[in-house]
Amino acid sequence: MIRFPALVGVLLLSLSGSAIAASSRVECGNVKSTYAGRPVQYCALLPPSYDSSATTNKVYPVLYLLHGLGQDSQSLISDGIWNLVDDLQDRKAIGEFVIITPNAGNSFYVNAKSGKPRYEDFFIREFLPAMEHKYRIGNSRASRAISGISMGGYGALRFAFKYPQMFSSVSAHSAALMEQLPKSAVAVGLGRFIGPAFGVPLDVSYWKSNSPFVPARTAQLNGIKIYFDCGDHDDYGFEGGAASLHRLLTDRRVPHEFHIYPGGHDWSYFSEHLPASLEFHSKVFGLVPAK
Repeated sequence: MIRFPALVGVLLLSLSGSAIAASSRVECGNVKSTYAGRPVQYCALLPPSYDSSATTNKVYPVLYLLHGLGQDSQSLISDGIWNLVDDLQDRKAIGEFVIITPNAGNSFYVNAKSGKPRYEDFFIREFLPAMEHKYRIGNSRASRAISGISMGGYGALRFAFKYPQMFSSVSAHSAALMEQLPKSAVAVGLGRFIGPAFGVPLDVSYWKSNSPFVPARTAQLNGIKIYFDCGDHDDYGFEGGAASLHRLLTDRRVPHEFHIYPGGHDWSYFSEHLPASLEFHSKVFGLVPAK
């Protein structure tokens, strides 16, 4: 399980969504779901001008930021992501857009083999429409992007490759990518690590059929902007999967940005490189000039 520092999340939540920074705020709630079988919590980071009376008709781009294993929808707060966003906005490195994180447990953002929960169906059919109804965010491909960390990176890449007509851009940090599971995967208890979504015991064929590599091999990805990176000493060896995805996209001549940086699979690595993907999406949204 991946663990992250709590920072001041508990205190901030006790303030019931009051201003997180001087000019932005976090709002949390839940979405009723037939596919998940229960309400699903989420948190949204609303930009400085969202509540301004002068912009009540303004529609904002939206970035869906998917959390990793061991995190939840409150990672926007507890991991200090809002601090990174505010700093980047203060420096004019990024423009204003809404960031939303839904809770996903250990679902890997797929429809579970058991049939419960059907997280993919929830996210595409229920969650996105619910957010577009509640918030002043765009409902077109041009104004919608997706990103993720670790398990969330797996989910973000998979959603973007499977539904490329829905997202203008995708990014992933240390995505949980393994083109082939180790032969000893079941023996070493990998199934317990990645959760029950792929069957108990782990069904290797179900894992393979839901891999981001599957749509990446055949989907029409022209037009979607792609960014992903990974540490060169990732604790789970995900740099190998990232390199395999890079080769696959290169062979298909799909434009993308890929980096292997020094580092492991921890918050130190993520916090160092998350600003790069936030700037990447801001440029795709047309909020800051591309260099």
